[in-house]
Amino acid sequence: MIAERMTQMKSKTPLQGVKWGYILLIVIALLQEQFVFLDIYLTQTYTALDLLFNAAILVALIVGLLLPIGVSVVGIFVFFVIYLVWIATYAPAEALVISTILLIPANVLVAALIKTYLIRSIRLMERLEELEQKNPQIDPHTTLGNKEAFTDAIVKQSNLARRHPDRYGFCIAMFKIDFLPLVQESLGSEGYSSLLLELSDTIQKQLRYEDYKFFIDNGRFVIICPMTPSEFLESLTNRIKQAMMEVPFTDLKSGPLKLVVRSGALVFQPEQFGKYEHIDGVISALERNTETDLIGEYI
Repeated sequence: MIAERMTQMKSKTPLQGVKWGYILLIVIALLQEQFVFLDIYLTQTYTALDLLFNAAILVALIVGLLLPIGVSVVGIFVFFVIYLVWIATYAPAEALVISTILLIPANVLVAALIKTYLIRSIRLMERLEELEQKNPQIDPHTTLGNKEAFTDAIVKQSNLARRHPDRYGFCIAMFKIDFLPLVQESLGSEGYSSLLLELSDTIQKQLRYEDYKFFIDNGRFVIICPMTPSEFLESLTNRIKQAMMEVPFTDLKSGPLKLVVRSGALVFQPEQFGKYEHIDGVISALERNTETDLIGEYI
């Protein structure tokens, strides 16, 4: 659930804010330039004052982006004080001249607000990335942990078992889809994703609440079963493997999918604690055990 919310926030709020913020700045600059060109077309003149004013409104966008929001607000306040004094003393009577000058503080304010939102979005993205590093990802659709989540869980479990060797232990089991390239070819990418979802649900039905399940690519599922006696491990893996192979699924040709799953397991041994610090070694040991699993269809 946490990972799903993080994904939604990351895919919508920050990136959309950055994108629309820059688009809005570009649109403002383009519109103001169009008004300048329209004024030139109507008056057929372009004086040095027009040039300075055009440069000022563009510089105002840059100032609003570069200066802190507090400095920008103070600068706008000072500008309005000077502006009111100017209107009361030296300003010409033309309302259009007076109103167009207001584009300068307006540009500063708009750019400052956009920059503030962009900075918050970037900071939010950085915080989400930090949270992802601290909290291993869980797929929101299959509820399967990835390799990083498996690494985190195996370290925690092995530390508990090492500290309390007489009272705590755990088992690990791997379930590997055999002939994976053929399975992926017969199902297609969408069908294969649906198969993973079905297999995840099937595995979950065979597990207890305190057990863990993971998917570490290449058609390999891994479960961690705390406080599971070693004598029950074989029956547990056989039951899960059989349930996975009995999942009713059709391929792209509307035929039944004949799924073959190999299983392998390990029981935590305190004297081999050092091996559990290297997750690739644990995965390799589990995969070697799957290679010795004899499937009935092969005999």
